[in-house]
Amino acid sequence: MAGKPSPKELLIDVARLEALYYQCRPDTEDPNQLVKFGTSGHRGSPLHGTFTESHILAITQAICDYRREQGYDGLLYVGKDTHAASEPAQRTALEVLDNELAGEPIVAKLTTAPGNNVPIGGLKVVAASGWFAARPSGTENIYKIYAESFKDEAHLEAILHEAEEIVNRALES
Repeated sequence: MAGKPSPKELLIDVARLEALYYQCRPDTEDPNQLVKFGTSGHRGSPLHGTFTESHILAITQAICDYRREQGYDGLLYVGKDTHAASEPAQRTALEVLDNELAGEPIVAKLTTAPGNNVPIGGLKVVAASGWFAARPSGTENIYKIYAESFKDEAHLEAILHEAEEIVNRALES
């Protein structure tokens, strides 16, 4: 069908696909929803819970951890293709690569509890000298942000400022 318009039955709802990319959480008990690499990268679809923000967060953080362990500090190139979920996946990867929480590298981004993988209903971001957690209130139409600094009040303010920016960006999407 090269050069011809696609029939309506082949068209996808790109906005729905992007929403599913952010909303779906992979079932770690389902081997079909685990990270899978093809010849040139992770393969899957938000429609099936096999290509989600959780996947890209985990992959990108693993790359950061590996580079840190190996002492690599050179350039890292991030690309994308024409698939509908490529743009949000690139944004997710760049957020991981670009974040220093209050001047420090982020060491963990958690959406599930360590050990049992139970969803925590929000996000926890951890650096060596502090952390923040953000989650919906449950009783009000607001997000609550909890934070702790192991340094001082100015450091805590920097963490809170970055946490608010991250939550606001996520809610604008």
